[in-house]
Amino acid sequence: MVVARRKKGVPLDGVLVVDKPQDWTSNAVLQKVKYALNAQKAGHTGALDPLATGVLPLCFGEATKFSQLLLDSDKEYVTCAYLGRTTTTSDAEGDIITESPVPDLSISELKNILKQFRGNLKQIPSMYSALKHKGTPLYKLARQGIEVEREARDIVIHELELLEYTQPYLRLRVLCSKGTYIRNLVEDIGEVIGCGAHVAELRRTRCGPFALEDSVSFTPFEDESGRQIAAERYQQRLLPVDSSVRQFPEILLDEANTGSIIQGRTVKISPLSSEGRVRLYSNERRFIGLGEVMSDGTVKPVRLLNVSALSAE
Repeated sequence: MVVARRKKGVPLDGVLVVDKPQDWTSNAVLQKVKYALNAQKAGHTGALDPLATGVLPLCFGEATKFSQLLLDSDKEYVTCAYLGRTTTTSDAEGDIITESPVPDLSISELKNILKQFRGNLKQIPSMYSALKHKGTPLYKLARQGIEVEREARDIVIHELELLEYTQPYLRLRVLCSKGTYIRNLVEDIGEVIGCGAHVAELRRTRCGPFALEDSVSFTPFEDESGRQIAAERYQQRLLPVDSSVRQFPEILLDEANTGSIIQGRTVKISPLSSEGRVRLYSNERRFIGLGEVMSDGTVKPVRLLNVSALSAE
């Protein structure tokens, strides 16, 4: 007889958006919050560099089923680039490689340069990224002095706004697709300017549907009393599972269609205005999961909460 192992922690479903502090890894923040909440299952939705701060959505329990959507979503950053200096890591944590005088550029000239970096681009990931080569993160290879060939990736810079320029500091707002490395973008901008550049500061201000105003500050704790205080704060700011997919329109199902969808069957609902992903709710307004509206007006389940989670609501 095989006895199932009892899961450690308590079942917890939802999303906690943390304002990640500088010098912490995303995984360290995740583990600290998970421990504070004594949660069974948790995951983050894309690592931020230790240098970076800002929006870090943490998914718990059933919300982890939708974490890939957050990984694939557009992100917004505010970055401060330091012109005239390149580093080994393309940010302030690396060793200086080159130092060059910064050309005397007007704001209009800078804006014209930035135009080159909007739209569909190819970007070669940094060796200091978390991408893996044969199972090993590139940044670990880079720290060993090993450099491997990386393929250029397709990215999209939806918006690139000049916020402030006080030489040598260039502050930018970037709205970009998944897979975009801001350090590479800044490095490329510095190359076009002719003096080189690196990231001095980086703050993520949005990840998919989540913005800074959705976040809670992260406070490390050292004892049980601090843990309880942190847990209470986090519980108060825990968002429902469907907050991670609120960008999709919703469909309210009747009792019969709810039962069919839960059993994995496609249902016919009319009229529906357009095709695409939708949030599905039971007639009792309980979130069931994501569905897909097909061209014939039917709705098929895509990613559903488990039945026990539904009954526990």
